[in-house]
Amino acid sequence: MNPPSGLRIDFSQPLGESALLPADSLSWRIFKNPLALLIGGLAAVILELAEPAVRTGVWEHSTFRSDPMRRLRRTGLAAMVTVYGARSVAEPMIARVVHMHSKVSGETPDGERYSATDPRLLTWVQATATFGFAEAYSRYVRRLSAGEFDLLFREGSAASTLYGAVDAPTSYGELQALFAGMRNRLEPSPIIFEFLDIMRTVKGFPRPLCWMQATLVRAAVDIIPPWIRERLGLTHHFGLRSAERWLIEAAGAIADRVPLSGSPSAQACRRLGIPTMQLYA
Repeated sequence: MNPPSGLRIDFSQPLGESALLPADSLSWRIFKNPLALLIGGLAAVILELAEPAVRTGVWEHSTFRSDPMRRLRRTGLAAMVTVYGARSVAEPMIARVVHMHSKVSGETPDGERYSATDPRLLTWVQATATFGFAEAYSRYVRRLSAGEFDLLFREGSAASTLYGAVDAPTSYGELQALFAGMRNRLEPSPIIFEFLDIMRTVKGFPRPLCWMQATLVRAAVDIIPPWIRERLGLTHHFGLRSAERWLIEAAGAIADRVPLSGSPSAQACRRLGIPTMQLYA
C-alpha cells in the first residue's frame, strides 16, 4: 500500500486528534521499532512476489526495479500513517491509495487478468504485511504470545477494510488458514531472487544499518514459513547464519528502547499530549 508520491506527513498535527488506533494499542508499541518494520516489510514483499498476480502488478507498476528504496519508503510511510496519523490525515490518504489502485490492472505472463482492487489480492498484501511486522518483532525483539498475535490482526482489521481487503485475517488462526489456501498459488520466480539481490546492495538503507544490510535481508527470509521458503527455493543459504541472530536481536532490543524524537510515533505522542516514553516502558 503506497501513499501518493511526494506526500509529506506531519504526525504532530492536528493537536489532540486521535488516530485510527488508540495510543495504548499493541500496534503503537510494535510499529515504533524501525528494525522490525524494515525486516518485516522485506519479508512481506517476498511473500507478495510469490503470488503471480501480485508479483506482476508490483513489478510492472512500481519503482522496485529502478528505485526500490523509494517504493519501500512509501510503503513504510503508508503503514506509519495508518497506525500513527491523525484520522483526518489517515482516511484521506487511504482513499487516495485506493484510487491509485483502481488504475492498476493487467495480465500475468501466463495470461491471467488481474486488478489491484481485487479483494483477494488486497487481502494477501494486507495479511503478509501484518504477518511480516508481527513475526519480525516477535522473532527479533520480544516474543509475542498467541493472544498478542490475534490482537494485532484484530487491530488492523478496520484499516484493512478501508484499503479494500475485506477478508483480511482477524486472527493468527485465520492467517494460517489463508496461507494454507494459497499453497497452490505461491510459486518460485526469478523476480524474487532479483529482489533479494537488489536489497543486498541498493543504496539508501538507514545509515546506522548499512553495514548489516545483507544480514537484514537474510533475517527477512528467515521469518518466512519453512514450507513457503522451500516452495520458493529459498534454501538455508538465504537465511540467517547461526552467528548473526544475536546481532539482529541486540539491534532489535536497542531499537525498542531508544526513542527517536522525529519518528512518527514520537510526533503522534506529542499530538496527543502523552509522554513518548509511554511506548518504551
